[in-house]
Amino acid sequence: MEGKKPFSFTKWAKSRKGQQVIICVAFMTIPLLLLFVFTYLPFAEMVKFSFYKMKYLTPVDQRKFVGFKNYIDVFRRDDCFGALKLSLYYMVGAIIQLVLALYLATILSFKVKGGNFFKGLMFFPYLISGIAIGFIFKFFYTRGFVLDTILQWCGFKLVLFRSQSINNWSLVATSVWRYFGQNMVLFIGAIMSVDADLYEAAELDGANKFQQFKHIILPSIKTIITLNVILSITGSLSAFEQPYVITDGANGTGTYFVIMNEIAHVSQKVGLASAMAVVLLLIIFACTILQKLFFKYIFRDAESEDESYKAKRARLKAEKQAKKAGKGVA
Repeated sequence: MEGKKPFSFTKWAKSRKGQQVIICVAFMTIPLLLLFVFTYLPFAEMVKFSFYKMKYLTPVDQRKFVGFKNYIDVFRRDDCFGALKLSLYYMVGAIIQLVLALYLATILSFKVKGGNFFKGLMFFPYLISGIAIGFIFKFFYTRGFVLDTILQWCGFKLVLFRSQSINNWSLVATSVWRYFGQNMVLFIGAIMSVDADLYEAAELDGANKFQQFKHIILPSIKTIITLNVILSITGSLSAFEQPYVITDGANGTGTYFVIMNEIAHVSQKVGLASAMAVVLLLIIFACTILQKLFFKYIFRDAESEDESYKAKRARLKAEKQAKKAGKGVA
């Protein structure tokens, strides 16, 4: 009985299987290495900085370890905690944005005159840079320019940026204008993928348009709805470009990112800014988990409804085929 031949790495590497394994490992290693160097390693350093009182140029041996003091300060300082409460404005705006996008997407998913033009018109703001949009609305809201002129024509005086509530709702409107077109296009793509036979099956049951929307469209696009809600809520927590460019965070408009940028780069309190970033990450994780649980509860009956409509769709197809076969025999 002959013994097993010794393993030869060179021969294995030249073989087809060996080359496939080497290529797969190489393509996996390079992205993972870049991800570790430019994402995970800096994040670990940021978490470490959050436990210290330091500036950017503070030597390592002079950094003061303060433990969880920076995290406590995030909730004690009026500017930090106030910026977190300010995110509620943007969350409400995100809900309005999603409702509006879903409503228009449902209408434009079917044949509408000028539908394609309207889709492009609504999606166009998303293609513009956030900084550019900030400058557009800065001039739009500024006294003596577009909005002020229109209000004067109507006999009103410009009161924007004098009240904190009006300031923030104005900035939220800017974000809604920019992002709802993106949500609308995603919803349209999902709605158009719904099988048309499901609508026919629902019409046989006497379902009206609202019932079709509730029992067919919503369950069929639940994945896209969940994704859009998660993106919108996380985006509302990290709003930066519009408030930074339009008001520079003045008059009570400083969002969490604007305040964090000021603390990190103006005050150079790197430890506190790092703690703010970690807190925001934890809040985003918590919001994502809660949203998934919420939609799992909302769409708990969607699978059974979807199955019933699929069964009716199969029956309709079988009846159509039977009719075709009967005509062929005749």
